[in-house]
Amino acid sequence: MSESSYIGERHPLPIAHDADVGANSVKTFKLNPNDYFSLDIQNTGDQSVSAELVLQKPLDREKQDVIELTLTAIDGGKPPKTGTLQIKVNVLDVNDNSPVFNKPLYKVQVVENTNIGTTLLTLNATDLDEGVNGELVYSFTESGRLNPNDKFALNDNTGVITVKGNIDYEENQAYEIRVQARDKGTPPRSAHCKVLFEVIDVNDNAPEISVSSLMSPVKEDTEIGTAVAMVTITDKDGGKNGQTNCKLTGSVPFKLKSNYKNYYSLLVDGPLDRERVSQYNVSITATDEGTPSLSSISIITVQVSDVNDNPPRFLDYHINIYVKENSPVGTTMHALTSLDLDLNENAKSTYHLISSSPKTTQIASMVNINSETGDIVSLQSFNYEELKTFQFKVQATDFGVPPLSSNVTVNVFILDENDNNPTILAPYSEHGSVNSESIPYSAEAGYFVAKIRAVDADSGYNALLSYHLSEPKGNNLFRIGTSTGEIRTKRRMSDNDLKTHPLVVLVSDNGEPSLSATVSIEVVVVESTADIQTQFRHVPIKEDSFSDLNLYLLIAIVSVSVIFLLSLISLIAVKCHRTDGSFSRYSAPMITTHPDGSWSYSKATQQYDVCFSSDTLKSDVVVFPAPFPPVDAELISINGGDTFTRTQTLPNTEKPKAPNADWRYSASLRAGGVMQSSVHMEESSVMQGAQGVLVQNWPTASSAADGEGGEVSPPMGAGVDSNSWHFRYGPGGPGAPPQHLKPGEVPPEAFIIPGSPAIISIRQNQGGEDDKSDFITFGKKEEAKKKKKKKKEKKDKKDKGKDDGDE
Repeated sequence: MSESSYIGERHPLPIAHDADVGANSVKTFKLNPNDYFSLDIQNTGDQSVSAELVLQKPLDREKQDVIELTLTAIDGGKPPKTGTLQIKVNVLDVNDNSPVFNKPLYKVQVVENTNIGTTLLTLNATDLDEGVNGELVYSFTESGRLNPNDKFALNDNTGVITVKGNIDYEENQAYEIRVQARDKGTPPRSAHCKVLFEVIDVNDNAPEISVSSLMSPVKEDTEIGTAVAMVTITDKDGGKNGQTNCKLTGSVPFKLKSNYKNYYSLLVDGPLDRERVSQYNVSITATDEGTPSLSSISIITVQVSDVNDNPPRFLDYHINIYVKENSPVGTTMHALTSLDLDLNENAKSTYHLISSSPKTTQIASMVNINSETGDIVSLQSFNYEELKTFQFKVQATDFGVPPLSSNVTVNVFILDENDNNPTILAPYSEHGSVNSESIPYSAEAGYFVAKIRAVDADSGYNALLSYHLSEPKGNNLFRIGTSTGEIRTKRRMSDNDLKTHPLVVLVSDNGEPSLSATVSIEVVVVESTADIQTQFRHVPIKEDSFSDLNLYLLIAIVSVSVIFLLSLISLIAVKCHRTDGSFSRYSAPMITTHPDGSWSYSKATQQYDVCFSSDTLKSDVVVFPAPFPPVDAELISINGGDTFTRTQTLPNTEKPKAPNADWRYSASLRAGGVMQSSVHMEESSVMQGAQGVLVQNWPTASSAADGEGGEVSPPMGAGVDSNSWHFRYGPGGPGAPPQHLKPGEVPPEAFIIPGSPAIISIRQNQGGEDDKSDFITFGKKEEAKKKKKKKKEKKDKKDKGKDDGDE
C-alpha cells in the first residue's frame, strides 16, 4: 500500500474455507489490534463470510514501513475452531519529506589569504524518504551583490565547502552564503541553510599616508606653529593591525601635531632660512601595531620662498682703489660688486653715494657711480701733487620690500706719475742771476766748491734725484756727488788750468721716463782765499701766517696746564688737611704689633710699621710709614728666650703719669753663656697712650724715680752673664751735653734687640716737634751704616756726573 492511501480505502482479504458445513462452517473473522486497519465482515447469501481490510489512519512509511496483521477465521462449531492468516502490509514511500539540515546557521572562521582548496566546512542535510526521494543535491543560492562561487566551491553530493578564491579581510570581513539541499523525488523537495564565514585579519597591509592642503612654497619668515599640510594615515587592517603611529624622520624644522585619531597637521617648528636650505624633503613614517609591524614612508617636498631678509654685502668693509694721476676723464676706476643671498628682485642692487657730509658734494664732482653696474668713473683728472687720497662711502640698496642696504668705504689712492721736472733750489734757482763761485788757486783735492740743492714734486723713485756734472773737454778738475749734489775738486790746480770754469749740472730723477733740470755755474780761480767774497743773495722768506690751527693748539695747551695746576693744588690741600686733623688724639709714643706680625712705632702724628721675616739674623727689617695705628694693634712684651707675648690694647679710665717731654733709650749688651733677655719699662717713664687707651705695663724690680733723669735697673734674679736692657730717660737730644760711653756700650739713640744684630734707633727733638729726622731704623749694626754710606757716595757721583753733562 502507498503511504499516500486515503482513509477508508478497502482491500479485500482472502476467503477462509472450512470443510464443515452448516453451523460448523466459517462464521466470522477477527483482526489483531492495530492503529491503521480494521475489518469489514460481510455475510453472503450462500452462507459464506468475507472480510475487507479498511484503512483507518494515514500511513507513514517514515514511521512504520511494514505493518504485520493477523487475520483469524472462526467457525460456528463447538468448540469453535479457528484458522489464521498473516498479512504483511508494505508501505510504499512517497516523496512527502523535505531535506533537513542539522544546523540552520553554520559559522566558520577563515584566515585571510588561506590557500585555495582548503576545506572549510562539510554540510549535513538529511531526507527521511528513501530511494531517489532521499537523494540530496547541494548548491549555493545566489545573492544580490556577492557570487559565492567566486570565493568558495561546494561539492553538490557531499556538501563539502572549500576555498576557491582569495579571501581578503580588507575586501570583506565576513561572507554570508545560503546553501540549498534538494532531493530527487517527484516533485522534488528542498531545504535551505545559512553559512557565515568570518574572515580573521592578518597584518598584510602597511599604513597608507595621504597628504592634503599642502602649502608650498612656504615663506622663510613664516612663524613657528603655522600649518603647512594635513596628513591622514589609514590602515585597511583591523584591530591592532590597523592602529598606527606617525612621526617625522630626520632633522627638519617641522613637526606633526595629532588632531583626531589618525589625522595630523604638519606645523613649522623652527626658523626657516631659504639662503641656507631652499627645499625640505620631509619624511613621514607611519607604523602599525601588528605582529610583525608594517610601516610606510611618504616624502613631502616643501619649497621655501624668498623674503628680503638679507642686505647686499660687499666683499670687504673697505675697498682700496689705486688710480694713476693724469688718467683721462671717464676712466673706470673700479667696479663695485655686492652679493645678496636673496633671489630675483630681492637680490638686485642699486649703488649711490652717501651724502653724509659737505664733502660729498665735492666727491660727487670727482667721481660718478653707475647705479646699476656699480662702476666708479672718474669725472676729472687727478693730480698726485694736489690730492694724494680721498675717501667716500657707497651704499648698495636692493629692490626688496622693505629695501635693505649696506655701506662700504672706498679709499682712493692717487698713484704718482713722473710728471714734474726737478726744481733747483736757491740760490741757484733765481732767474737771471749769475751763478758763480770762487776757489783759491791753492785748493787741495776735495775742496768744497758749491752744493746744488733740488727737489721734485713727485714721490718715490720719481723724486729720487741724481746729480751729474758736465764740463769742457780736457778739463777734468771737478766732481759732484751723485746723491748729495756737492761739487768738489778732484785734484790740485795746475798752471795749465783755466781761470774760469763753466760747469753745467744736470739733475735728473729716476722716473720713467726720466725728467731733468740743468743749472750753470761759473767757477772762478783766484790767487788767495782773501780774494774770495761770499756773495749774499737775498732769498725771499715766506712769512708763515698765524693760522687757526696754531690758535687752537695754544688754547688747548693753556687749558690743560691750568687744569693740572688746579688739581695739584687741591691734592696738596687735601693732604695737609688730613695730616692736621687725623692724628690729633695720638700724642704719646706707642710701639704696637699687628696680627700679621709687623711692629709699629707711633709718636704724635707720625707712625712707623716694622715688618720682619722669621729669620731676623739673616734679613734686614723694613720700615713702612702708616697713616694711623690699626684698631686691632697689640703691644709687644719681650720675654726670655726671644719669645713674644702680645697684649691687646683695652680702654682704661686711669690717667697715666705724664712722662718727660724728652726721653731716650740706651742699652748694653753683655755676652753670656745663656741667651736670655727681658725688658723693664715703667708706664710713667716710657710710654703714654692716647686718652682712654690702656698701654702695656712692663714691671721692673725697682721703679724709676720721678724726676728729670733716672735709670731702670736689671731684673731681679738676673745673673752676671745674662743680657740686660737699660733704659735711660731725661734731658737729651741734639742740644744735650755729650755723654761718655763705657766700653761695650752703644750710642743712647740705639735700641738693640738681644740675640739679634738688629738695632732700633729712635731720635726725637727736645722741643717735641717732629721733623724729618724722627724715624726708626732697623739694620745690621755697622754693616747697615756702611751700606748706607756707599749708596750715598754712589748717588753723589751720579749727581755730579749729571751736572757735568749739563754744563
